[in-house]
Amino acid sequence: MKILVINSGSSSLKYQLFNMENESVLAKGIVERIGIDDSFLTYENGSGEEIKIEKEISNHKVGIELLIDTLLSEEYGVLKDMDEVEAVGHRVVHGGEAFAHSTIIDDQVIEEMENVADLAPLHNPPNIMGIKVCEELMPGKPQVAVFDTAFHQSMPEEAYIYALPYEYYAEYGVRRYGFHGTSHGYVAKRAAAMLDKDFAELKIITCHLGNGASVAAVKNGKSVDTSMGLTPLEGLVMGTRCGDIDPAIIPFIMDKEDITASEIDTILNKESGLYGVSGVSSDSRDVEDAAENGNHQAEAALKIFNYRVKKYIGAYAAAMGGVDAVVFTAGIGENAIDTRAKILEGLEFLGIKIDKKANDCRGREQFITTDDSAVKAMVIPTNEELVIAKDTMELVD
Repeated sequence: MKILVINSGSSSLKYQLFNMENESVLAKGIVERIGIDDSFLTYENGSGEEIKIEKEISNHKVGIELLIDTLLSEEYGVLKDMDEVEAVGHRVVHGGEAFAHSTIIDDQVIEEMENVADLAPLHNPPNIMGIKVCEELMPGKPQVAVFDTAFHQSMPEEAYIYALPYEYYAEYGVRRYGFHGTSHGYVAKRAAAMLDKDFAELKIITCHLGNGASVAAVKNGKSVDTSMGLTPLEGLVMGTRCGDIDPAIIPFIMDKEDITASEIDTILNKESGLYGVSGVSSDSRDVEDAAENGNHQAEAALKIFNYRVKKYIGAYAAAMGGVDAVVFTAGIGENAIDTRAKILEGLEFLGIKIDKKANDCRGREQFITTDDSAVKAMVIPTNEELVIAKDTMELVD
């Protein structure tokens, strides 16, 4: 079975084509700058051939038509006919409370996604647009929605209700939803497999650390808490997001700077985090370089990032009544050797003993604690696209 996976953003569209017989990637690419000048598509097939097509891509329909053309190309394509693709899986950021699992898309599902679009105004509308375009270009082809929020729908009430007037939850859905659920679920299951233990009997803390970052507590196979909240702004320090702050800071700064709600929202989401503190970059590699050259703000930014992750690990170990494993994934988690070491430093009381030699690794599955460590820490590369493809195949079958 061949499955096409699509992640549709406001001005970009990532895609991968899987052969599910062996879970191999037949082709992958990204359409960028949709509706913007200098738009283009980059494409790589399973043979390693890479191409870049520069052309005007005025909307998502044109972008998806272009990616279909690349898949069917006589020169570098991997399909003879789109009928070879049996289903399309879509990443959808927000499913609200309606979706605790991936689901086959129909008109009612699209309506539910549109109903919660105000909770993810930058993400859900383009996700929905991608679905509708695929329906138009591939009529009758089964389509599946895989939600970032679904894995966290198992959280208990005490973890997701905010201490605000209850009617805000009842009327507007103001609660913790959490994100990166596809990633957290995938690496937690892989951790159980690496430990050769029953997923339903483990307590695992998963750290998805990238430009966007979150931590999840996974107890007995279910998410019981996670650091992101109503939006991805809450929780850890991120590339440009501030994470947890005193809410009173917001009106304080608005008054001092004489700025609007929209302007403070931009500051918190796009001008804070590693970028805001360091004054250098939102990319942790650039911040690390600056810190090594003696930039104090860059040093402070990295210390804050590591400290916040360490705090959440401690908190979630307490919330679950212990922990069996700590998992690092995503761009920083998989590649930043020193960051992992600094985060785990001081957690020896939990039974974590880091193995410096084992921790000297990037982008591969690896235990990074000593053999006698009571709590195992490990690196597991995430693969959200494969999860989407698997869920799609399972539902279509």
